[in-house]
Amino acid sequence: MFLPCNKDYTAMDTAIMIWNKVISHTGLFQNIISDRDPKFTSALWTNLHNMFGKQLSLSTAHHPQTDCLAERMIQTLEDIIRRFCAYGIEFKDSYGFTHDWCTSIPALELAYKTSIHSST
Repeated sequence: MFLPCNKDYTAMDTAIMIWNKVISHTGLFQNIISDRDPKFTSALWTNLHNMFGKQLSLSTAHHPQTDCLAERMIQTLEDIIRRFCAYGIEFKDSYGFTHDWCTSIPALELAYKTSIHSST
């Protein structure tokens, strides 16, 4: 699931976003694998996992093979967003209001998920 967020999000902001956008729609996850970003290594995040009885798995530091698929997906998504913005593609809702790239994330996610990848 692609979720737009700010690079300045705190651990609490991230936890609230995941609760509101992921867990409330799909239920609790069995496991989450994350890089060692402070948002995911904080006491808040660890306590949330413990509270729900879930496992938090952190990738090995300085070992890009651990999360190369996620990194590749992020690069591809950044490329899609960059192209989307470069061509000035605008999304207009039924009321004629134009939205920025952030509101078009679901369409960009669909484009990514339905495209043919070298791994498939």
